[in-house]
Amino acid sequence: MQEPIHKKIGKNLQEIRKSRGLSLDQVSDMSGVSKGMLGQIERGESNPTISVLWKIVNGLRISFATLMEESTPSVSIVKIEDITPLVEEEGAYRTFPIFPFEQDKGFEVYSVEVDPGCSHVSEAHYDGVEEFIMVIDGVLHVSLGGDEYVLEPKTTMRFTADQVHTYTNRTDRTIRYMTLLHYPSANR
Repeated sequence: MQEPIHKKIGKNLQEIRKSRGLSLDQVSDMSGVSKGMLGQIERGESNPTISVLWKIVNGLRISFATLMEESTPSVSIVKIEDITPLVEEEGAYRTFPIFPFEQDKGFEVYSVEVDPGCSHVSEAHYDGVEEFIMVIDGVLHVSLGGDEYVLEPKTTMRFTADQVHTYTNRTDRTIRYMTLLHYPSANR
């Protein structure tokens, strides 16, 4: 039987806090969530709202998925077709979380598909987050800081993702690319 999500969140929060040598008071100051609520979450006594979780992840400067992940084996083989994608733009922009965020690694990897004519705006990530892109199929247009970059197959791009950025497919074919998000403060 799978562990309830609120218990998994509590265990992960406690592990992250302790690995950083932080007290509940310190995490409370960082996140704006009360010490009592944090304690209840860690003990699995409370099922926190999404807004509370966002306060915690922003305060700790971690990804949202970090609080919900399970421990990972030493070898992991992933088939993209077995992953349920995160879908936006009415299904025209699909993100497959190949390697979700792990605290000790500090990054997450996605395979992304963008249908013809689709444009997806990605909100700014927190300061210092870097994004690495490698186009597999198609021609991807990336708008960033008022500039547009055209990425063809086997072309890579690296940028600081602390500003709004847009991915656009101006072709008549689906584009596929890989993206890695690196969180520099994740394992501090």
